[in-house]
Amino acid sequence: MLMKGRTEQERSDRVEDTATDDAGRPGSSERRHAGEHGSVQEQTMMEQVLAPENLRAAWRRVQANAGAPGLDGMSVEAFPAFGRQHWPRIRSALMAGAYRPAPVRRVCIPKPDGTLRPLGVPTVLDRLIQQALAQVLTPLFESGFSAHSYGFRAGRNAHQAVREVEACWQEGRRYQRG
Repeated sequence: MLMKGRTEQERSDRVEDTATDDAGRPGSSERRHAGEHGSVQEQTMMEQVLAPENLRAAWRRVQANAGAPGLDGMSVEAFPAFGRQHWPRIRSALMAGAYRPAPVRRVCIPKPDGTLRPLGVPTVLDRLIQQALAQVLTPLFESGFSAHSYGFRAGRNAHQAVREVEACWQEGRRYQRG
């Protein structure tokens, strides 16, 4: 079954049509099972993303946000039945690098000053995949950010940035051009 909103090009980009060559790929079965008694020695990043516990946590976040449907019209409530039916194919496409996200539905939200703010609404499936990816990637990059960086980071917001600037001002700290 195909998702609504997919183009003919996307329809032909199915996992069954894509030959994959895992030879030499990090995490290929030869490397993962090369230890004693076939024990797993490493897990690829995509395997971490698609691990059941990571997906369950991602789904809880997507459910909690209860966002609007994307272009396919699927609601958060309708997604579990779709996911159960189509997950093996979706997972295979993700592992093969053949998955393509659906186009984003564009809506405009009114701002207090009367202007409109454009907003993109991904499908529930794409939100789930994005959240699962973020949960694996964020810890890898978080330590590299400055302690003074507040934009788009968990547990940080613009109000904290303003308070930090105000505290620096009260301390007499100023930036002077050299």
